[in-house]
Amino acid sequence: MEALVLERKDELSLREFPIERQEPLGPRDVRIALRRVGVCGSDVHYYTHGAIGPFVVKEPMILGHEAAGEVLEVGSQVTHLQAGDRVCMEPGIPDPNSKASRLGQYNLDPAVRFWATPPVHGILRPSCVHPADFTFKLPDNVSYAAGAMVEPLAVGVHAATMAQVKPGDVAVVIGAGPIGMVTILAAFAAGCARVIVADVQDPKLALAAKLGAVLPVNVKSQRLAEVVARETDGWGADVIFEASGNERAAAGVFELVCPGGKVVYIGMPLEPIRYDVVAAAVKETRVMHVFRYAHVYPRCVAMLASGQIDVTPLITDIFGFKDSIAAFEYAKDMPPSSVKVQIELGA
Repeated sequence: MEALVLERKDELSLREFPIERQEPLGPRDVRIALRRVGVCGSDVHYYTHGAIGPFVVKEPMILGHEAAGEVLEVGSQVTHLQAGDRVCMEPGIPDPNSKASRLGQYNLDPAVRFWATPPVHGILRPSCVHPADFTFKLPDNVSYAAGAMVEPLAVGVHAATMAQVKPGDVAVVIGAGPIGMVTILAAFAAGCARVIVADVQDPKLALAAKLGAVLPVNVKSQRLAEVVARETDGWGADVIFEASGNERAAAGVFELVCPGGKVVYIGMPLEPIRYDVVAAAVKETRVMHVFRYAHVYPRCVAMLASGQIDVTPLITDIFGFKDSIAAFEYAKDMPPSSVKVQIELGA
């Protein structure tokens, strides 16, 4: 089948790739025709750098892991899905017998096989085989485009869940990229009354301001700590979501949080940060880290179906499958007005 293949750093090709015969349909599997795939920052990073941390592209790899599609065929033991169902897919497949899985922390399984993380192939191709247990039916009012947004949305929902957001909380989201945006949506859905969002790009801040009771702060011209202090009568925000991955921003979160508040690190800085233990300790700050997500896909689908969360404003650019390479070139140098690039496949 034809697939978008990362041959090596800085080299993509759209070519025939013999993966289908490597994917027999097991009794608990489904075969899915891909309809919409999002371009994630990690996909772009593999393209431009050839690696993320210890995950190195050593041989040609198909990209893509944010996906929705149509069920073509189901395994003999699958009862909750059938051919023709519209679905989204959780891209990480853990070892069900691992200790992490048995403890319910399957996203932390060291043996998890995650689409488009070397050496596991992604899904920018016509079809794939996936475990039915990690495949979720989309209600009729949730589009393929929204279904492909469940993967990034799951990160924000997992972060808000970990933070145990309470009704009326004030949150700060640092970074107005795709993950920052879905974290804003998740924070409101969890009960936040206000969200202060920080970034350096005015077009992204303008879009964030349309997502609810959002106060946008351009940190090139405003000092975030002063804005937070002013908006909270000097107390600080209840929850800080660091979604930028910027080393300086990640190190400065404890100035923003209230006593007894929470900090959730979502972004992954490329360099180690200076972690001020004393600044965290004097406020008894609860510090958490997010690695992907677990147990939140059904919640995300339900919130999209109910209208509690609307991800469509975040989908700013759509390319056809034949233009996949152009989509990645665009995503590599995306203008500030863009948030999420998606690729449309099939019917």
